[in-house]
Amino acid sequence: MKVPLLDLAAQYAPIRNDVVAAVTRIVDTQQFILGREVASFEEEVAAYLGAHDAIGVSSGTDALLVAMMALGIGPGDEVIVPTYSFFATAGCVSRVGARPVFVDVDPVSYNIDVEQVQAALTPRTKAIVPVHLYGQSAEMDALLALARDAGVAVIEDAAQAIGATYRGRRVGTFGRAGGFSFYPSKNLGAAGDAGLVTVADEELAEKVRLLRVHGARRTYHHEEVGGNFRMAAIQAAVLRVKLPHLEAWTEARRRNADRYRALFAALAPGVPVSLPVELPERRHVYNQFVIRAERRDGLQQWLHAHDVGCEIYYPVPFHLQPCFADLGGRAGQCPVAERAAQETLALPIYSELTEAQQQYVVETIAAFYRQS
Repeated sequence: MKVPLLDLAAQYAPIRNDVVAAVTRIVDTQQFILGREVASFEEEVAAYLGAHDAIGVSSGTDALLVAMMALGIGPGDEVIVPTYSFFATAGCVSRVGARPVFVDVDPVSYNIDVEQVQAALTPRTKAIVPVHLYGQSAEMDALLALARDAGVAVIEDAAQAIGATYRGRRVGTFGRAGGFSFYPSKNLGAAGDAGLVTVADEELAEKVRLLRVHGARRTYHHEEVGGNFRMAAIQAAVLRVKLPHLEAWTEARRRNADRYRALFAALAPGVPVSLPVELPERRHVYNQFVIRAERRDGLQQWLHAHDVGCEIYYPVPFHLQPCFADLGGRAGQCPVAERAAQETLALPIYSELTEAQQQYVVETIAAFYRQS
């Protein structure tokens, strides 16, 4: 049996006609950038998230970047980020000229450690960027309280977590701004790169919209230096087709997560593997199902040899990346993240995954530990 890490074709097949019709509609109008299609998607996704406003942009990376630009983050500022995440979380801080300050993560959720954030706050701190990693919310109440007391902004990196909730409220709506990614592998994926900025007030929304189009309200009249962060209309059209299906796809991922737990208990008792933990008062949307495993690298090779897709996410934490060497990071600085980088492995979790496929995944993992 072959079990891919992700099967986009399986998701596409039932909605193919709707997607083709939506793309054809855009091609027929020849209106490819922003416009009514993007505005309609912004309205629909803002309603889904419960956000004050939502602004479609060119990618999840650009969502974080333009949010930082709109909040005036720049040279001389510090931004606290978890050291364990996708590169854009830290890279955008450097791109606006600020200094990323790396802190360790919680050993259970792999989200930013609140106590570490508190210890890292200085008078130069301008923002905190919690990442809702793998689809589970960070500890928002405590982070918001720290930010409020320190007078700094919270920018949520919700790139992996559309639909996730914290105490009944969807992530991306807690801070001054939130950033979402619609990269094809995400729970809500476009037909290429696309992203979204959610904002908490009208003034910030207006600033993001201005920066999205090179800082110009009128063509060739630039009030500020912005960027080309515009969403393509075709991406908005595809996302509008998919958005009504998102809840069903999410619940399927959650059922698959529960099934993995049952299968591991039944078919692989005692294997040295720890499964993801869903923390209280959170809705985990399982963009990834990440286990912690002994002899992780050997297990990965075994799974690949037996046609099971798996992936190591973030094998090098930010504080050990060569591009940040001038910040003085050292091995042992963030031990929880460093251990996670050595032990974690993502298994297939997409919504169309079958019970037979999941059983094969678990049996293959059990076989690895039996033979070794």
